[in-house]
Amino acid sequence: MSEKILIITGDGGESYEVLYALHRFREANFVTEIAAPRKRALNLVLHDFALGWDTYIERPGYGADSDLTFPEVVVDDYFAVMLIGGRAPEYLRNDPKVLEIVKEFHAKGKWIYSICHGIQILATAGLLNESNITCYEHCRPEAEAAGGKWIKEEATIDGKIISAQTWLSHPDFYRLIFQNI
Repeated sequence: MSEKILIITGDGGESYEVLYALHRFREANFVTEIAAPRKRALNLVLHDFALGWDTYIERPGYGADSDLTFPEVVVDDYFAVMLIGGRAPEYLRNDPKVLEIVKEFHAKGKWIYSICHGIQILATAGLLNESNITCYEHCRPEAEAAGGKWIKEEATIDGKIISAQTWLSHPDFYRLIFQNI
């Protein structure tokens, strides 16, 4: 049986980050499942940078189906969890079950991958204390307030946490992930 990786996201998750993770892990023969608040087609988004805008813009993105709900997650079935960025982490960090899942991955010494706004879940779970991390630059104050030490790299590793800034960081992020699997 293949090793399994859990992706946590929901409506407003960054489409490119979800689909890249699904495709890249499946290409490497990992069973990859998406957990979300409900089992259904998710409304994913594309964040990009546009000339004349002070912040990123958002457009509807390609969708993906969730495979299971958070209460259905059995952490022991997976060796890693991926926390996707986009707007989804803004509300997922308030879900006690999501925090419980991530804390259990951490307590059991399993891999935690976080990209972009995914760091908001780790911050709320209290798992950044003294960790070298990176994330979308506008999440930096929140990550540092939670005890993380922000590193200005596309991707970084600290213990069993691998973090990345944005989907533009995919080459460095996945290089670190696959060097450490």
